[in-house]
Amino acid sequence: MSTLTKLWHPERFQGGRAARGYFEGWYFKVVDVAAAEPLAIIPGIAIEPDGRRHAFVQLIRGDGRAHWFDLPWEAFSSAEDHFEISVGACRFTDREILLDLEHDSGSVHGRLSLGEPQPWPVRALSPGVMGPFRFAPFMECYHGVLSLDHTVDGTLEVDGEHLSYDGGRGYTEKDWGRSFPSAWVWVQSNDFGRPGVSLTASIARIPWMGSSFVGSIVGLLVDGRLYRFATYTGARLVALSHLAGGAEFILEDRRFRLEVSASGAVPGVLRSPVLGQMVGEVEESLRGTVDVRLTERATGREIFAGRGRSSGIELMDPKGDLAT
Repeated sequence: MSTLTKLWHPERFQGGRAARGYFEGWYFKVVDVAAAEPLAIIPGIAIEPDGRRHAFVQLIRGDGRAHWFDLPWEAFSSAEDHFEISVGACRFTDREILLDLEHDSGSVHGRLSLGEPQPWPVRALSPGVMGPFRFAPFMECYHGVLSLDHTVDGTLEVDGEHLSYDGGRGYTEKDWGRSFPSAWVWVQSNDFGRPGVSLTASIARIPWMGSSFVGSIVGLLVDGRLYRFATYTGARLVALSHLAGGAEFILEDRRFRLEVSASGAVPGVLRSPVLGQMVGEVEESLRGTVDVRLTERATGREIFAGRGRSSGIELMDPKGDLAT
């Protein structure tokens, strides 16, 4: 598949013959019915500045326990005409996760079946969640939302524990490029007590042509309608403040106002890319809570209000570069 064609398929492997200092990772989050065992599974590849190439799978559980499985570059493969990647004996598609990993630090085995994905819409001039910024050839990090909400069924054995995800919910996204941003807040939940509701929110400081700006990519899915609050849609970040274990922020566009309050983050630590080298650290929680309220600006009419549990929360803003 050509590099140009891949623009409209963010789910597929973008790297191809990527140069040094490059990473690509897929993020699968699954939550069981009781919300007792949320789990994130992240397969990917890294090409370090010195040219060393390797594949990996890392996991983080709801209690913060994380596992890192480092594999040789040759263990990674990807399909050309559809989304399918393999890392060693593990296989990932938009409909299945097959895990078979053993290491001194832990083990994970099993199979999960994923329901019909609900991706961020891909359009001719807006190929996914990044909108027209996807066409910029010099971005530090690119982002894709591959499914805002889908069903999950199946079982896993993690460190000898049998975990059932029958009747659960899932969410899938990915990142690729050189490095993660210098500062960001990320909140995600699709566990609002009923299907059909999902929030994904990312606010970050973005390098741009020798300077930087605070950009937002936020989507609230409610009963089939996606309310988008992104820099490229004209949405404005009205306020952002940090709390102990959380953050609050407000976004507005011409028609709507979105208020988000995330709390209860008790993070574990994942590895993150720095110029393609997986030496950074991300503090991520999978058991936070997020309160969401969407209103119509002109009338004040409430369109949606709800509380999401099993919320993914990352608060990576040590210098307060995002606060307003």
